[in-house]
Amino acid sequence: MSFRAIYLEQDAQRVTKASLRKVEESQFPEISGPTVEVTVSHSTLNYKDALAITGKAPVVRRFPHVPGIDFAGVITSSDVSSWPIGTPVIVNGYGVGENYWGGLAEKVRVLPGFLLDRPARFSAEECMALGTAGYTAALCVLAIQKHGVEKGAKVLVTGATGGVGSVAVALLDSLGYEVVAVSGKPDAEGYLRKLGAKSVSPRSDFASPGKPLQKEQWAAAVDTVGSVVLSNVCAGTQYGGIVTACGLAQGMDFPATVAPFILRAVSLVGIDSVIAPNSMRLQAWQLLATNFPRTTLNEFATTISLENVIEIANKFIEGSVTGRYLVDMAL
Repeated sequence: MSFRAIYLEQDAQRVTKASLRKVEESQFPEISGPTVEVTVSHSTLNYKDALAITGKAPVVRRFPHVPGIDFAGVITSSDVSSWPIGTPVIVNGYGVGENYWGGLAEKVRVLPGFLLDRPARFSAEECMALGTAGYTAALCVLAIQKHGVEKGAKVLVTGATGGVGSVAVALLDSLGYEVVAVSGKPDAEGYLRKLGAKSVSPRSDFASPGKPLQKEQWAAAVDTVGSVVLSNVCAGTQYGGIVTACGLAQGMDFPATVAPFILRAVSLVGIDSVIAPNSMRLQAWQLLATNFPRTTLNEFATTISLENVIEIANKFIEGSVTGRYLVDMAL
């Protein structure tokens, strides 16, 4: 039986070629151990997927391959009794779309340990409007809460028009924090204020190397950018504050000093969403289910079809997208 998928191949010069094509179930790569097959109703397009599709970074090392780090759907075949046929599920990360064939397809076969029950409050469409970006943002917010940052405190969000940043802005606002959004898009202020940002700062304020210690401005931060931006975020964090780092849009380097950490007791906490244990994933999705304003999903989620994926992936690389891209397999 065949299904549609975004299919990646590499030629003799190791150039990645992406196409939308029909794939036979017999082509699924072998997976060691019991597996579960899911018929996908919705997936997402993330920056990591765009890197894989365009070949701009070595996200994928084995070809042919199907990208897609997120998906939601219903189990249609299962080797394990704990995940019966008909169960609505979601998957975020765990190497899906990187080491395993991913969710930009109408069918996926995965290890049962990757699965989570779909949160009852959300439809499959809503789960993927949030996706790994939303779940990552929730992990950042959980860390901020556990650090003891009180409601009403000022929280900075960098890369605020991206998927993680957009969800973080809306979630933090719903929880009563004063959100300061940082964006490199001059025309994004209206969008960010609609999500809940109380003020918007240009990325240029953070893009150049600054002093090791700067004016104390925010009690916490969600950084999706890395590099010099992250250094400046740490330098401007209040005494005893926390910075959660979950992205590297500007780069993997961190040109900073220890001054914020030993003179202001600032905590820098790394956030991993790929192999985080299911116990943390459940906490993150519970936070979203309880506190995320569902009406806000329409503000930042754009629905596309599989046919649109390759075109939009190139726009991700150009830096010309805002918010989340939800892939509806029925379109």
